[in-house]
Amino acid sequence: MASSDQDLVPVLDKDGVRLTVDDAIATVTLANPAKRNAQSPALWRALTEAGRQLPGSVRVVVLRAEGKSFSAGLDRQAFTPEGFDGEPSFVDLARGADAELDATIAEYQEAFTWWRRSDIVSVAAVQGHAIGAGFQLALACDLRVVADDVQFAMRETSLGLVPDLTGTHPLVGLVGYARALEICVTGRFVAAEEAVNTGLANLAVPAGQLDDAVRDFASAVLAAPRDAVIETKALLRGAQDRTYEEQRAAERQSQARRLRDLAGVGD
Repeated sequence: MASSDQDLVPVLDKDGVRLTVDDAIATVTLANPAKRNAQSPALWRALTEAGRQLPGSVRVVVLRAEGKSFSAGLDRQAFTPEGFDGEPSFVDLARGADAELDATIAEYQEAFTWWRRSDIVSVAAVQGHAIGAGFQLALACDLRVVADDVQFAMRETSLGLVPDLTGTHPLVGLVGYARALEICVTGRFVAAEEAVNTGLANLAVPAGQLDDAVRDFASAVLAAPRDAVIETKALLRGAQDRTYEEQRAAERQSQARRLRDLAGVGD
């Protein structure tokens, strides 16, 4: 994956984010290894833009990172009085009106929301540290393939904050309330074996095999008809909010659409 990504002309390349597209597969790369892909508002805006620039041909989006760490989390410069150049500091935001602060956080969250769109399947390839915002970005994807050196951690609570970049919902859904609470409030590391055993990761492989494993995942997704994948993803995504009987009905409705499409019969 890494070599092909480097060979393609980027659709987007700014603020530590690079987007390349190879037919049905798009690759979003965190491309600031010197700072361990630490995150900033500018990076979040670039991630949001990457989602908006995906061509309609894309079926699989791979999220990967250059360097030894997937992402060390939020750039600590955000907590300094100066903040980032051209950006309000977090101190300034905290002093602002509630509505303004809420709108700003909502804007930041947009970088983490589009990965679960029904028309794509997103796969995070995670190596090394994925801390705080890095952990939440990996959680934003549908699937996670990890290197055997992965270290997930949710450090926000330890810093007096809460995870606010959409990570709490998928975390509870994957590992359950009790383990999610323990992971968040202790800030401890979750390594590869535990990640797979608890459902945080779909697969763990040696670091040198990470790109090949993600490529295999992408190929498997592309082997199924696109419309069937879209319907299945929507069906599964909605299951947790439906009763058993409601899910049965949703299955029937989805299957009816698929059968009509296969038979060439309109609704």
